[in-house]
Amino acid sequence: MSTFPACPQCTLENTYPDGANTICADCGYEWSTAETASTDDDTGSVVKDANGAILNNGDSVVLIKDLKVKGSSIALKVGTKVKSIRLAGGDHEVDCKMDAGNFMLKACFLRKA
Repeated sequence: MSTFPACPQCTLENTYPDGANTICADCGYEWSTAETASTDDDTGSVVKDANGAILNNGDSVVLIKDLKVKGSSIALKVGTKVKSIRLAGGDHEVDCKMDAGNFMLKACFLRKA
């Protein structure tokens, strides 16, 4: 197993060092090893909903806007309650499971229930 961090772009673990940088063999993304160390220390990032309330793993949230699912004809309706969310890194901070499937949502379209 590799002792190098997973790729921040594709999240695969097939990475290798190249001088002061780390390179992902799968997607070709290259980043600074010092950059990875500083982001690993920032594990306490706070995710806030549309009203500014802090979200935690296991919280229940409600959609505040109709959301179209990209690449599908499904739409998530306003007022839909989502139970036991998981927080994830990246642009879409909330990972949740609904009747329509599993989704990654932005916290700005949610409010804490």
